[in-house]
Amino acid sequence: MPGTRLRDLSEGELLARIFPLLHGTTGPAHVHLGPGDDAAVLAAPSGAVVLTTDSMVRERDWRDDWSSGHEVGRKVVAQNLADIAAMGAVPTGLLIALAADPRTEVEWAVELTAGIAQAARAAGTPVLGGDLSSAGPGTIFVAITAVGDLAGRPPVRRDGARPGDVVAVAGTLGRSGGGLQLLLAGRGRTHLDPRPDAGASPLERAVDELCRVHRTAGEPPFAEGPRAADAGATAMIDVSDGLVRDLGRLARASGLRVELSGRALAAEAAGALTDALGADEALRQVLSGGEEHSLVATFPPGGVPAGWRVLGACVVGEPGVLVDGVEPDVLGWDHFRP
Repeated sequence: MPGTRLRDLSEGELLARIFPLLHGTTGPAHVHLGPGDDAAVLAAPSGAVVLTTDSMVRERDWRDDWSSGHEVGRKVVAQNLADIAAMGAVPTGLLIALAADPRTEVEWAVELTAGIAQAARAAGTPVLGGDLSSAGPGTIFVAITAVGDLAGRPPVRRDGARPGDVVAVAGTLGRSGGGLQLLLAGRGRTHLDPRPDAGASPLERAVDELCRVHRTAGEPPFAEGPRAADAGATAMIDVSDGLVRDLGRLARASGLRVELSGRALAAEAAGALTDALGADEALRQVLSGGEEHSLVATFPPGGVPAGWRVLGACVVGEPGVLVDGVEPDVLGWDHFRP
């Protein structure tokens, strides 16, 4: 039998269930006033505020038969914190908006909040408040606005790359896109499937890894954004729509060409991606898979921080992205031309 629906509770009763889940995310000293009033009050230590927003829509950005509410909560936080990190900033707060069909089960909203709270605590980011609203039949819409602080750093923009700069990545590439392809093909693992046991095959473990990254966004390297800024990164972007598409944005903003190494990209495709998808599709996902939320940045020669992996270099030429001198035949994600 279905559980309690949102329509069975008042807004106040729902808030009474989800506010306790956010306990422990609102304590930092820069939060002067957290959830419960008309607006939050947040200090801006550096005198500059970094802002971004992102959203997820049921049946467009997730499917209930694939992803739990908890996983959706983790993923929507990751989308926003990666944008803050790509500017070289640290996150200082999150605002959450949920619009849902009143027939939505309360337990789903509770799971969503728990996922948001887990991701916020892991990033040391307070949840400042938000908004609740009803929506049309079947609709669930979750949006987060993230606030960040540069701690005295200048923002790392997309337009600062220079010829001769080295292109490097922190985090993984292609895992989320690979998981999506497995799920679309009916080969993927959903939140309802048990985790592979100790005797599972390498293929089973690889499929599980890719699908979990797609459903939750994995563990993006948020701390590497400020670290890259401190190391002298000249430009940076997070991989939300695919490596080629996002690096193309950086290349056009900076007015140069990015030359990627096929050998370096093949190394990124090795392991779980190749085990689950084969070498050709693994490489395609490295180039075009979205929702990875890793960071790609450009650095002066010799300035790449430890732990970042070199993918190529910036050169004078028509703005765009080439792999071993050839334009790759991939597109990446576009919300209006999927």
